[in-house]
Amino acid sequence: MEKFLIINPFGIGDVLFTTPVIRAIKEAFADSFIGYWCNERVQAILKDDPNIDKIFPISRGDIKKIYDNSKWQGIKKSFWLYRQLRKDKFDVSLDFSLDHRYGWISQAAGIKKRIGFNYKNRGIFLNHKINLSGYQAKHAVEYYLELLKFLSIKVKVENLYLCVNEKSRIKAKAIFKHAGISGSDLVIGIAPGAGGSWGKDAGLKHWPALRFAQLAERLRAELGARIIVLGDETERPLADVIVNSIKIKPIDLVGKTTLEEFAAIINNLSLLVTNDGGPLHMAVALGVKTVSIFGPVDDKVYGPFPLSDQHIVIKKSLPCRPCYYNFKMPVCEQDRECLKTISVDEVFGVVKNILNTEAAK
Repeated sequence: MEKFLIINPFGIGDVLFTTPVIRAIKEAFADSFIGYWCNERVQAILKDDPNIDKIFPISRGDIKKIYDNSKWQGIKKSFWLYRQLRKDKFDVSLDFSLDHRYGWISQAAGIKKRIGFNYKNRGIFLNHKINLSGYQAKHAVEYYLELLKFLSIKVKVENLYLCVNEKSRIKAKAIFKHAGISGSDLVIGIAPGAGGSWGKDAGLKHWPALRFAQLAERLRAELGARIIVLGDETERPLADVIVNSIKIKPIDLVGKTTLEEFAAIINNLSLLVTNDGGPLHMAVALGVKTVSIFGPVDDKVYGPFPLSDQHIVIKKSLPCRPCYYNFKMPVCEQDRECLKTISVDEVFGVVKNILNTEAAK
């Protein structure tokens, strides 16, 4: 039995970008064992995936936080991780971290075949690698799938996927029932935050919260939509702008669900309107229609994948856009013009068009 370790310490979207890789490995090696080394926050979207046999939910960033609180606990956790990886005797690692320390630990853990990207010569501990200066011109998923050439795997299906457990499905149905939402209602989710993996810089990707509020009001008044505001507890200030600006209050679930329940709620939406970030890719992976707003980031690289008329990106053609390039974000000298020039009318029109197109089928 071949044993594979997937390494991706990044956010929700990046982890979902690896799901076509996981499925391809499982199709090529039906009896394989797949482990996933991720950060603590995202393990919830992986634990119900039947293709994944074991999760190691402790990234270098997680260990650093532990170490900052207690040097001894940080060292202890590091050795625990090393022992766990070594004990499982993985044959192959597919490393998406772009960080030489993950490759070093993989080598130390006895993994013979270490596959990944050589970004800024950080692939020193990889023995099968693709040179990389950044993700450009094609989607990150396509870059990820390229690594499968070292395993002689031909990909059959490139779509993202996300598994939702029954407990979370039941909770989502109960939330809808409590809110008086019926199966015939038009239910639109609004995610005014997203981009959590950017930390304090996440706001650079956000369409103004007040415009989300104005959009939500029109969706309710003109389309009769039931509005659900989604996000985690860090996005409470954005949600408050929306909730306090709408005449008839939306269903406010910001900070009130687990990540698994968050996925289950999205799974029951008619459509999600969101910034560039994890909720977008969760919706795409669940087959839920989306309208996403992109500012500094290139949607060709980080947008909905694969391209579909069910997932529309709204963006502005400006000479400075996209400016997030090769994993670097310059100081914006245009005061986020790429986002602020996107109007409520524009977004409303796209939402209405998608819904009308779907109704006409």
